[in-house]
Amino acid sequence: MKKTKKFSEYVAKLKGKPRLLIIFHSIIDVFKFNISIKDYYQFRFYNLKRIEKSNWAGSGFMYEFQLKMNPRKNRSVLENKIEFLNLYKEFIRRKYSTLDMIQSNIASLQEFIKNGSKKLVLKGSKGQVGAEVEVIQCSEYSPQSLVEYMKDSDFDMVEEYVVQHDELMKLSPSGLNTVRVFTQLNNGKVDFLGARLRVTVNSPVDNMAAGNIAAPIDMESGVVCGAGVFSDIMKDDVDIHPITEVSIKNFQIPFWKEVVQIVERAALFNQDNKSIGWDVAITNAGPELIEGNHNWCKTLWQLPVKKGLKSKLLAYQ
Repeated sequence: MKKTKKFSEYVAKLKGKPRLLIIFHSIIDVFKFNISIKDYYQFRFYNLKRIEKSNWAGSGFMYEFQLKMNPRKNRSVLENKIEFLNLYKEFIRRKYSTLDMIQSNIASLQEFIKNGSKKLVLKGSKGQVGAEVEVIQCSEYSPQSLVEYMKDSDFDMVEEYVVQHDELMKLSPSGLNTVRVFTQLNNGKVDFLGARLRVTVNSPVDNMAAGNIAAPIDMESGVVCGAGVFSDIMKDDVDIHPITEVSIKNFQIPFWKEVVQIVERAALFNQDNKSIGWDVAITNAGPELIEGNHNWCKTLWQLPVKKGLKSKLLAYQ
């Protein structure tokens, strides 16, 4: 609510109109175009004509589409990170363990604590959009104190910290910069709906909701083909990273061919869920899956390309 209040104040000032009128228009569009209030601002509906607004896939439409493509009875493997890692282990490079496993063998934590990155990632297995994730320094914990901290903080799994590719580290070293690839199963084949680079800005996680950047990737070449955008409408697009000053636009994603291959294989590996947003990390040794999302973000998908993409999904209904 605080964010939408700020957005409405910003748009009222930008358009030179009363804030109540902006709010009225946003409420009308919520019902007319099956969107949320936040969608109204992030999709810049206040600048669009009716025909343009109808092209955007909003929260209501996405809920219905994803429920059809990814039925609730099939979602557990994508909602529970432990289930995901166990099922998709052939696409995973990093070591991981559950709290239950390390409690039964605390000595096994030494392997994690002595890993080359000197960091660990603690997670809640059912956390979403970067919630219930914490990166810790190995030097600050003994095996026993780490177990106690995990129990006290409601973390039920631990992973090796993924050291990203050198080029991605140059782009932004504050956190893991992942590639989100959107896939749709279509008669036993994989259709790619697009890919986006998520870039951290002084953040240990790369979600747009945490104030980070997203940029479109050309599916053929793996080159970032547009400016980096924020979900905060009060921030301008950027071609260059605001801190490292490395170019985001025209950035070449390392191991792009391998990224596409691993995602295609994963999408075909288990076909219970048909429409998935895959998060891929890229190291100097190649790509690996971080997670798959049944409720993948329509903002991350559409905002970087600055147009509504609903028609792409309508073709599968």
